[in-house]
Amino acid sequence: MDPTAPQVACFEAGVKFGSLYHQFAGTPVSPASADSLARAMEEAIENQPYCERVDVSVREDVLAEAIEAGGADYTELTGRFLDVEMTVDYEGVVVETSMAMEDGYPLMRVDAVSPDG
Repeated sequence: MDPTAPQVACFEAGVKFGSLYHQFAGTPVSPASADSLARAMEEAIENQPYCERVDVSVREDVLAEAIEAGGADYTELTGRFLDVEMTVDYEGVVVETSMAMEDGYPLMRVDAVSPDG
């Protein structure tokens, strides 16, 4: 049995989140580079098929706390510094997704599937 369009759309969203997270995790980041890194992440993932929109925002307060605690001028990027929203459109099925911290873990989720979901 072939997957349905909503199933493929959700799979595509997962691929994009996996790429976003694992491609950039560990990247050195500082308050001065946070915005340009967020834009680079958006632009890189938006290049992928079916990706309509990616919004990455860096939780600068959490980033500043981590840098202060670490004693350097930067730290490594992890999910705890990011809030992400992404839209995938596969054959008219639009999947809205997000990533945010929940119980100390960067949880990636499908927020809505329409119209066929």
